[in-house]
Amino acid sequence: MKMWKIVLALGAIAAPAFAGVTVSAPLNNSEVATSVQFVAKASTSCSKGVSAMGIYTAPNVLAYTVNGASLNTQLNLSPGTYQTVVQEWDNCGTIVVKGSASEVQVTSPANNASVGSQVQYVATASSSCSKGVAAMGIYTSPGVLAYVVGGASLNTVIKLSPGTDNTGVQEWDNCGGSAKSPVTVSVAGAAQSGGSVQVTAPTNNAHVAQSVQFVASATTSCKAGVAAMGIYPSPGVLAYKVNGGNLNTDLNLAAGTYQTVVQEWDNCGGTATAPVTITVGAGGTPSGPTGQFVNLHQKSGWTGYALLPPIYDICPYCNPAGPETTWSMTQGVSSPALTGNSAKMDVGGHTLYSDALWNNHLIGDFSSQGLQDSNHSIVPNVHNFTYDVYFYATDINASQALEFDINQFVNGQSFIWGHECRIAGGNEWDIWDNPGQKWHPTGIPCKPLSNAWNHLVIQAQRTSDNHLLFKSITLNGQTANLNYYESPTPSNWYGITVNYQQDGNYKQQPYSIWLDRLTFSYW
Repeated sequence: MKMWKIVLALGAIAAPAFAGVTVSAPLNNSEVATSVQFVAKASTSCSKGVSAMGIYTAPNVLAYTVNGASLNTQLNLSPGTYQTVVQEWDNCGTIVVKGSASEVQVTSPANNASVGSQVQYVATASSSCSKGVAAMGIYTSPGVLAYVVGGASLNTVIKLSPGTDNTGVQEWDNCGGSAKSPVTVSVAGAAQSGGSVQVTAPTNNAHVAQSVQFVASATTSCKAGVAAMGIYPSPGVLAYKVNGGNLNTDLNLAAGTYQTVVQEWDNCGGTATAPVTITVGAGGTPSGPTGQFVNLHQKSGWTGYALLPPIYDICPYCNPAGPETTWSMTQGVSSPALTGNSAKMDVGGHTLYSDALWNNHLIGDFSSQGLQDSNHSIVPNVHNFTYDVYFYATDINASQALEFDINQFVNGQSFIWGHECRIAGGNEWDIWDNPGQKWHPTGIPCKPLSNAWNHLVIQAQRTSDNHLLFKSITLNGQTANLNYYESPTPSNWYGITVNYQQDGNYKQQPYSIWLDRLTFSYW
């Protein structure tokens, strides 16, 4: 038989006469069938007696009325939770109600749902108590209070054992009242899970911007497939959920370190999780100057140059129209784009194996971002860097190589963390040998994809003893830890800059790369 919940509680009395309503059926907070018997009686000090009684099944919905001081009838109601009201009117103008004062609304899990062992409970409570709701709690079985929280809302994850659990969510108000909503769930056993979650972004232990892209997929042995995926930026806080076995979204997070979890739920009641620790912005970093340039590809300050073989110094007479090398940067491109605003980078021309370099002075001399650091309070105290970018190509094999550089000039020294992904040149990462002024092969493969967004995260450090530390390269979720040290070279420049470069191939085949979500972090 289909059961539902009905809520009744003491209401208000309007004088001049004393009156009262007593409801003997149904009981407050009871679960009943769809055919509900209401039994009630009324009393009053009015010398003219009770005029009538009635039943409200919802606010302003008078479903039944009868003359006199007693009521006994049946109402047919659809499944659900009702705040019903039994009311009496006497012949002296007095009105008395006995009605809904407290309620618990559970939005997750659904009643009779099949769930995994990690069950998210989301609920809210209301009360007519003038002092409000004091607390809410979860009973995992009758008499077993597993969780309690102050206030009128609840959002947490409870671990349940396999089997059928008669759980309940209850509220307590500050007037001594209470209401409870039962929730029966079927918890799958471990054998039904058989799922896994693969997170490609962000990478574990990554430093990221406040707008964090999460990309993940899930698999399961359940024949009915994956039902949904979600992201918990902190325990019990489900910030995003999507149906199906793939997830790709952005979350805006405040600065700090997060123990995030990406979870999947399958259609057999199983679940699987993947933890990802991230540091957002300056959170969790040492004291000193910190900052980020978010969506740097959309900002001003980019200057392009041609580099010609065999020396590959900046060509002083070349211009973007060629003929030696042609180059351009087009900002505000809507497609392909992740943010709706990518930058299209083009290279071509007639000189074989020539390159196009784009540079942006961020902090210090010639700053394009208004951070001249004239009192030298920023640059000398910065030691860590993250270069985080997405890039797209229709034909990645047209590129000889792509280069991503972090540059710091401080205390008369030049620190260049050059990173080159050789594509036609052999699908391998090279890093820049500062003293030797040449590329150093790492043996780490670099195989970006065509017709797809490739996510690159580079982490570098200027050590406390002023050496370059090439820390790691992460491409499409695969992290290679370099831990390679270099020495700086002399320089009279001052500041922090970034470079992006596209190299031409053996026939100087023109090609385009789109950049998006370019974020540079320093601390």
